Amino acid sequence: MIGGPAIHHRQLGHWDDLPVTTTQTDVNRRQLLRKGFALEYVTLGWNVAGIVVLAIAAVSARSVALAGFGMDSLIEVGASTVVLWELSGTGEHRQRRALRLIGSAFGLLAVYLVVQSTFVLAAGYHPRHSVPGIIWTGATALVMFALAAGKARTGAALGNQVLTTEGRVTLIDAVLAMSVLIGLTLNAMLGWWWADPIAGYVLVFYAAREVRDTFLSH
Repeated sequence: MIGGPAIHHRQLGHWDDLPVTTTQTDVNRRQLLRKGFALEYVTLGWNVAGIVVLAIAAVSARSVALAGFGMDSLIEVGASTVVLWELSGTGEHRQRRALRLIGSAFGLLAVYLVVQSTFVLAAGYHPRHSVPGIIWTGATALVMFALAAGKARTGAALGNQVLTTEGRVTLIDAVLAMSVLIGLTLNAMLGWWWADPIAGYVLVFYAAREVRDTFLSH
């Protein structure tokens, strides 16, 4: 009888609730992690498909902006892979090395776009119209805006800074798709051929910023 009320209180009271709360928290975290993985795999798959589509469209139209955006998609594949490593609990040293490689790739992209866009403007070369490029960049903008919103919510819920940051990169990717789309549309509708290399310079600004942030932060 001495320990009866205490034992009864322990079985029905707050103490017994604690493992349930902890278990529920673990379940919620696993669900969020699965969502984070799904968002990154969709990003990865979309960018892999984009590399193929943009390569074909860029060669057909002789478009600097499409070529640059295709190379950006290739780099974004690497960025998504880094996040997948992070969500899997991969070591910090390997993650830093991968981030530096991605930063170096963005540096090469910036150099290529500066040289190529300047050459096109100086030579007055007119890229052809690209309906496939317009369709793909428009679709990419919509998909990336949706993925960025999902990553922002999931990263905040998980308290995962890497996923949250990569979500901002995905948002920028959507804005870049819009800038390329505008350049392609102006060229197709108004004959403003110079809008294509100008869109290439927008990508240069983004690539240079990624290089700076990567090497200053890591």
